[in-house]
Amino acid sequence: MTDRDEFLAWVKTDLYEAELALHNGDSGPRRRLWSRNEPVSVLGAWRNAYGQRELDELFTSLEQSFSACTAYAFELQAYDVAGDMAYTAGLEHISVSVDGDPRTFTLRATQVYRREHGAWKVAHRHGDTVGG
Repeated sequence: MTDRDEFLAWVKTDLYEAELALHNGDSGPRRRLWSRNEPVSVLGAWRNAYGQRELDELFTSLEQSFSACTAYAFELQAYDVAGDMAYTAGLEHISVSVDGDPRTFTLRATQVYRREHGAWKVAHRHGDTVGG
């Protein structure tokens, strides 16, 4: 299996499951997949975060806001691996309750990854809403 194949398998399993858990109110799996090494950043659809402290605050806020996810799909549009760096770009189609109100939306999401001690970790995320 090539590096690209292994990375894609990780995206479709561990990363997918972490995002699904977050949208059901559990940020633990997402936190485990994020790098503990600086720099880390999020340019987010809800808010931005720079560094570990702000990232922790963001994940706590998202965990408290999201619940009852009825659908989460990641439509991967592009990805690549170059040594110990990788990226994904795609659309996240989500139906979830946000602060108790059911919502359905699509995010454009681009993420950058670093391989740390043999495991892929997220180092940066950019997400914004499609159509507004």
